[in-house]
Amino acid sequence: MPSTRRAVLRLAAALGATATVGVFAADRFAEPDTATGAATPRGTSGAGRPGPAAGPQAHAERLSPSAYRLQPMTSYAPPAFRRAVPPVRRRPFLSMSGVGRSMVLTFDDGPDPRYTPGILETLRQYDCRAMFFVCGEMAVENQDLLREMDADGHIVGNHTWSHPLVPKLKPSRIRDELGSTSEIVERVLGAPPLWYRAPYGAWNRLSFEIGAELGMEPLAWTVDTLDWKEPGTDSIVRRVLDGAAPGVVVLSHDAGGNRSQSVAALRRYLPELLDAGYHITVPRR
Repeated sequence: MPSTRRAVLRLAAALGATATVGVFAADRFAEPDTATGAATPRGTSGAGRPGPAAGPQAHAERLSPSAYRLQPMTSYAPPAFRRAVPPVRRRPFLSMSGVGRSMVLTFDDGPDPRYTPGILETLRQYDCRAMFFVCGEMAVENQDLLREMDADGHIVGNHTWSHPLVPKLKPSRIRDELGSTSEIVERVLGAPPLWYRAPYGAWNRLSFEIGAELGMEPLAWTVDTLDWKEPGTDSIVRRVLDGAAPGVVVLSHDAGGNRSQSVAALRRYLPELLDAGYHITVPRR
């Protein structure tokens, strides 16, 4: 091959390689046009108008990640599921209907590291689920117990932050008491509570409205063990067994005072309820 022809071919190959590198470089620094979706070189707007070409802003733009390559494609994703806000009740649920020969055990005011672990241990021993209506000021100090409740399949409910008498509070204070407790539960467990209970069983219209806004249903109780009076283990056991019936909601406590009688009573009446054919369950929403 004549030397002149070889020189021409080498020159053509070099020009082709240079053009290819330029194409890839232009693509690397292109960004999508928001109107058309087409890639537009940096330094020009989607309409072809020149953009900033120099200065700190242009330098930061060159260093930022390409939105075209990193931005997730969400336009076709289904909308995030949002649970419907419950209706505003005029009274709380006192029992659970349509659950057959089942009962619900509930524990208020905790979690308390002195008594809650014993209750969790007994429930775990008999493979039963219960509801724990927690106070925010206790929950924030005992987050590991919240996680343990959730890991065992129990329902964590809202019992306000500081256990006040709700009807005596201003609307903003009611919202703070319920909202702050829901926030700590959601932060620890990843989801806010779906049930709440007013301290002392003292409800009012505002508590029903605010509870519904926060996505919660109000649950009271059918049988009060009066364990907060510390009447003795035998008395607590007798009240639970005498009040046992399908759909019954039992109120006990795992904090707020000396709850050793409550822990001991659960160890006695729970196996008796199971032997009598009752299924210990939790409500579903």
